[in-house]
Amino acid sequence: MKAAVISDIHANLEAFTSVLSDIDGLGISSIACLGDNVGYGPEPEAVIDLVRARHIPCVMGNHELVLTKARHLSRMNPSARKSAVMTRGLISDRTMDYIRSLKPTLHFHGARCVHGCPPDSITTYLMMLSEADLVDVFRSYDEAVCFVGHTHELECVSFDGHQVTRHPLGRTSINLKPDRRYIINAGSVGQPRDGDNRAKYLVWDPADHSVRTRFVPYDIAKTADRIVQLGLPEYNATRLW
Repeated sequence: MKAAVISDIHANLEAFTSVLSDIDGLGISSIACLGDNVGYGPEPEAVIDLVRARHIPCVMGNHELVLTKARHLSRMNPSARKSAVMTRGLISDRTMDYIRSLKPTLHFHGARCVHGCPPDSITTYLMMLSEADLVDVFRSYDEAVCFVGHTHELECVSFDGHQVTRHPLGRTSINLKPDRRYIINAGSVGQPRDGDNRAKYLVWDPADHSVRTRFVPYDIAKTADRIVQLGLPEYNATRLW
């Protein structure tokens, strides 16, 4: 059975619906979300409504965390901070209750899912960790595969019990070796930052031990125009391109 792993939708409904259409076209019904459904984008309520309607299990991201604990606003850059404050005015109390219910981790077909870094960090960036740090991270939990988001950049980190290897994920499928463990970054649906403006997500086959990246075009202009119309930071729109 194949499964999809999505992350960092960031209230970009156009990208999200395009990704869901691609997932449906592949005949995949099992989806996990790695958080940051809100923030930056113009349609947080509609995105979360769709996550819930599709019964997609989701962990809490840092953009959800800041809505529940305002003290985390100080950690954000000015654009992200303004976006978070405005996002609260774009979502209902019902959606806030849902956001508060999110947990930092979930288990998905035997894999661990977390927004930032295993075992359960919502805010730690994988790219900030040294090789020694990553060895300690791998030894802090048991699952062979962990999916993360947060950086918006596709990446595969593997560990053979002694040495850590890092490499970016391209368009080809990777085979997961049984004698290694993996932390795999799913990139971003709603705000890619890897030089390719298409929406990204992962297709994972637990039985075949393979992961491949999907690149999905969407109507960027529609999202960008909506961001500007709402008065969100213009940078949120320009960086989509």
